Amino acid sequence: MAQPAIDNYLERILMARVYDVAVETSLDVMPGLSARTGNTVLLKREDTQPVFSFKLRGAYNCMVQLTPEQRAKGVVAASAGNHAQGVALAAKKLGCVATIVMPATTPQIKISAVERNGGVVILHGDSYSDAYEHSMSVVAATGGTFVHPYDDP
Repeated sequence: MAQPAIDNYLERILMARVYDVAVETSLDVMPGLSARTGNTVLLKREDTQPVFSFKLRGAYNCMVQLTPEQRAKGVVAASAGNHAQGVALAAKKLGCVATIVMPATTPQIKISAVERNGGVVILHGDSYSDAYEHSMSVVAATGGTFVHPYDDP
């Protein structure tokens, strides 16, 4: 099977519906690593995003495709960190409620960041697995849409 042209990927990236909330980040040359490898090594600076992570892109891209009816029911996520912040900020931008289930062991700084972005935090269990399981019951109870941290089709 033929691989799509790299230009097609670049076009898809530049046309993605994430730039209402995400910023175009720089590609910085890493001189030391480039010299050691004999190749030009570039670092994509996603740490300059509003939530300091690329996770905002995936969350927003998923949520911007929801129907108005789906958005009205809210979104649900399970995360202890960057995905949680991305979902909260994306929901705020799109005008819907984000319920974020986080393990009870989540650092307060992460919880506060989600709340600052408008997310409703539920602390549950000691692990991501516990939080994920509980998030499924929140989805069942609210009819909200689950925003997966990495496995969105």
